[in-house]
Amino acid sequence: MKPFVKRQKNDRADAEAIAEAALRPTMRFVAVKSAATQGRAVAFRTHQCMVRQRTQLINALRGHLAEFGLVAPKGPASLKLLENALADENTDLPEPVRHMGSIYVEQIAHLTEVVDRLSDELETSSKTDEQLRRLCTIPGIGPVTAGAVAAFAPDLDTFDSGRNFAAWLGVRSVTRTDRVSARTAATKVNGRKSQTGIGQQNGANRHP
Repeated sequence: MKPFVKRQKNDRADAEAIAEAALRPTMRFVAVKSAATQGRAVAFRTHQCMVRQRTQLINALRGHLAEFGLVAPKGPASLKLLENALADENTDLPEPVRHMGSIYVEQIAHLTEVVDRLSDELETSSKTDEQLRRLCTIPGIGPVTAGAVAAFAPDLDTFDSGRNFAAWLGVRSVTRTDRVSARTAATKVNGRKSQTGIGQQNGANRHP
């Protein structure tokens, strides 16, 4: 839209630019999404939001308990270790820390129930919806990813090939140059190997 705005940005200038752009014969337009598609987008965003909140709470609890010598690996799988440490009366923890830790555990358990319920709903819809069922037949595509593609991707008929769709997603093939640069990016810092190669290797899968 910006190339069609003749003067300073305001509602009148934007409306004129929209009308000018709409008259262009080669202009591509975004298809209007149905209410059902928007509902899928809300369901997916809600699921991802709950997952992020649960991860934040787990990391916060790990950080607080680490200050008192209770260290646990990352991830929800290690949450049980922290729960047992809070419940163990022999653990040397101040009472306020135990109380705050129990609040974290309760909130995490509640979010876990919500995440599991949303995941079950997405899986159920993937079995009843024809489009989602076809997407789930692709190797590596599960109910959550299928719901995201169905909710956010435009009409697949607009893509000439799977390569074009991959470019829209921001994915491209990893070339030999990408692999070499990612491998050589792992440098030694203070006697330890830096993990910069991992980020660059993941970045190589993103479209510039």
